[in-house]
Amino acid sequence: MRMRWEPFLEAVRERGEYTSPHEAERAARVVLALLGAHLVGEVRAELAARLPETFELILLNPLQAAEPLSPERFTRATAAWIEGATEETAQWDAGAVLSVVADAAGEDLVRRVLLQLPPGYDLLFGRPRAA
Repeated sequence: MRMRWEPFLEAVRERGEYTSPHEAERAARVVLALLGAHLVGEVRAELAARLPETFELILLNPLQAAEPLSPERFTRATAAWIEGATEETAQWDAGAVLSVVADAAGEDLVRRVLLQLPPGYDLLFGRPRAA
C-alpha cells in the first residue's frame, strides 16, 4: 500500500527533528535519489510503489552510480548534495529517511532491498541485523 505524502514527510520530519517540512523533503529527495542508484529490477519498483508518487519518480529515475557505495560513502554523497550538511548530519538525514522508507516497505521488502546493498545499510534503515 502506498504511503501518502503528508504522513511520509511528517514521519521524516519527526525522525530527523527538522524544523520544517521543506527540510524533510530536501533530505528525502537526496537520499532517495542516491538509494535508487543502488537498487534494480522488481525490488526497486516494489519499493517505489510504496512511496508517495513524487518520491516514487525520484527512486525510479535515480542519480547515476558508477559503483555501489558503502554506507560511509553513501553518507558522504548525501552530505555533498545537501547544502551545509556534514557527514554526521547526513548520516542523521539518511537514517531519518530510510527508516521511514523501511516502515512503508515492510520487513520482507526491506530484507530484499538490503540484499541488493553493500553490508552496513541495515543500520541506516533502522533495522540492525544480529552479528
